[in-house]
Amino acid sequence: MNTASAPLLSASLDLLRAGLRGLDGAGQWAALLGLRLVLAWEFFESGLEKLHGSNWFDDIRERFPFPFDQVPTDISWQLATTFELAGGIALLLGLGTRFFGVSLAVLTVVATAAVHWPEAWGSLAELAQGYAISDEGFGNFKLPVIFLAMLLPLILLGPGRLSVDAWIRHRVLLSGAARQP
Repeated sequence: MNTASAPLLSASLDLLRAGLRGLDGAGQWAALLGLRLVLAWEFFESGLEKLHGSNWFDDIRERFPFPFDQVPTDISWQLATTFELAGGIALLLGLGTRFFGVSLAVLTVVATAAVHWPEAWGSLAELAQGYAISDEGFGNFKLPVIFLAMLLPLILLGPGRLSVDAWIRHRVLLSGAARQP
């Protein structure tokens, strides 16, 4: 290697490292916020549709997985509506993010099984036809799978720094540290 180019390479690497550190720092604030905002909108909107719509769970109750098929459909409807509305608001604020992330993931799995999963499939190729956003009769589970993938980082990592959860955690940790001798 040419010794004259070594300082240029070193400076370039330092610049790259600084840029990556900046992105890492910004990611702590913005990356999980983006997931929360999109999911908050989607779940809250779905909850509003249920709130202002009529209960159609009677038509699909037999497709709910156990034990959800044992719950009366009026209660299931109210639970789904409540968790979608409250979960949407909670995700927006970053409040109880892991709890609502798990709750909405369970709700999404139940909805996928009852509404979005293909009724019959004989091969993985037929099942893969349901990985779409359409009403062509092959299922329609692409969007719920995307939602589950988006919920996973919120469940595992929490809501990120720009959240009520982070503020509460910071306050509790600071107050706990202040009390220590």
